[in-house]
Amino acid sequence: MNRINLICLGVKDLEKSLLFYKNIGFQTQAKEDAGIVFFNNQGTKLELFPIEELVKDINADNPPEINQYKFSGITLACNMKSKQEVDDLFLRVKEIDGVIVKEPQVVEWGGYSGYFQDPDGYYWEVAYADSWEFDENDMLVINF
Repeated sequence: MNRINLICLGVKDLEKSLLFYKNIGFQTQAKEDAGIVFFNNQGTKLELFPIEELVKDINADNPPEINQYKFSGITLACNMKSKQEVDDLFLRVKEIDGVIVKEPQVVEWGGYSGYFQDPDGYYWEVAYADSWEFDENDMLVINF
């Protein structure tokens, strides 16, 4: 097992989250009344699923406790090809009243990075570095 095909985010309001992600550039054929959403992004797919249904899917008899108000230790990331792409995405997030946690800035590892939160509080890092290379699928090449 050396791949991740799908990342599922349990969301409180599927329509609100669908609109948020569509507004920052994620593409899907899903409609507002969908029960589940899959985005047609490059690489690993992103899924939105109602969190109450997700915990039942994990274990209907003893579902995990939902606690979205503590940091889980998980972040999602989007690696960009320029500082301008980072800034452009943050501008879109601001335009739709997204929560900016850390404005894009030069960071200690030499890149340019910032964080925002989606409507359910999931943290997204958006970053760029001059040294990055991308493959033919626009996926970041990591050689260490």
